[in-house]
Amino acid sequence: MDLTPTEDQRLVTETARELLASRTASAGARAMADDPAGHSAALWKEMVELGWTGLALPEEHGGVGGDFVDVCLLFEQLGYALVPSPLLATVACCALPIARHGTEEQRSRWLGAAARGQIMSYTPVPWDRPGEGPVAAAAPDGFVIDGTAGFVPFAGSAETLLVVAELDGEPRAFLTDARAPGITLRPAGTVGLDRPCTVAFDSVTVPRDRALGEDRSAVDAISAYGAAATCAEMVGGAQRVLDLTIEYASGREQFGRPIGAFQAVQHHCADMAIAVLGSRFAAYEAIWRLAAGRDAAAEVAAAKAWVSEAYERVCALGHQVHGAIGFTWEHDLHLFSRHAMAAAASFGDDDLHLDRLADHLGIP
Repeated sequence: MDLTPTEDQRLVTETARELLASRTASAGARAMADDPAGHSAALWKEMVELGWTGLALPEEHGGVGGDFVDVCLLFEQLGYALVPSPLLATVACCALPIARHGTEEQRSRWLGAAARGQIMSYTPVPWDRPGEGPVAAAAPDGFVIDGTAGFVPFAGSAETLLVVAELDGEPRAFLTDARAPGITLRPAGTVGLDRPCTVAFDSVTVPRDRALGEDRSAVDAISAYGAAATCAEMVGGAQRVLDLTIEYASGREQFGRPIGAFQAVQHHCADMAIAVLGSRFAAYEAIWRLAAGRDAAAEVAAAKAWVSEAYERVCALGHQVHGAIGFTWEHDLHLFSRHAMAAAASFGDDDLHLDRLADHLGIP
């Protein structure tokens, strides 16, 4: 495994960081705090024009022909700038599972739509609550879905939903119009920045050709791609908290010298830097294995468990260095802490993934 970025990947990273830095005032988490959509439509249009939505999708379906590593560089920069966007939900959680497990007709229809900027979302898998969530039943012309899904990101903006529902005791994935008859949305108040909604399904009819895959493999792909992509986003956020902390420690003076000159503060910054570096390695090992089509179950579990804890720890240390100013509304640090809490819980918390890793390793 060689994680050295290529010239193209460096260009993607630099371009994304510059663009997002210039749009933070109008499209960042603070700017979108009271926006019903939770993200900037103008920035989304720019992303589509730049090819971000199709970066990891095959050229024959309107994409650029890159891979999962390439698009995760964008997720990392979105985390660094703390810009809420449906890019992760659309590409990582919907388009890539369709690319891997969909029929040719499904790939042709929905991958092209995603590349052209159609916003997609998914219903999270209730990992720790078996039996909860939507339930699908076979019908003469397809399937009927009933039940409720919580914390669906950017559901209010989505045109297509990838619904995870239990069918005959096994989770399956189904594609449906987000405004289909029988679907209702209710905002879910959380610390997340992705405007999650509770989505209710009341006898929603799904044609047979909208079932994604023949078994639960597509559901597992949603979880794997989503968790790994979220790790990339958390790495970006942790890096930004480290940068903000070093900048503050270099400029804030006490007793006639910068607080960064004090050994205790230096130790905090060093611990933060180690956590960020370790998170980046863990995240991109899982991302690379997924991009290469290899079994990545253990790597995804290890990355999600480590990065979730590390990001929250980096934010906590950042607050210790910043002191009271970091808790004020005027400072951005509390926004990263909020993001860290929500991202750590997405796709299962660290306890869930540590249990998965232990099972994989045969540890009782």
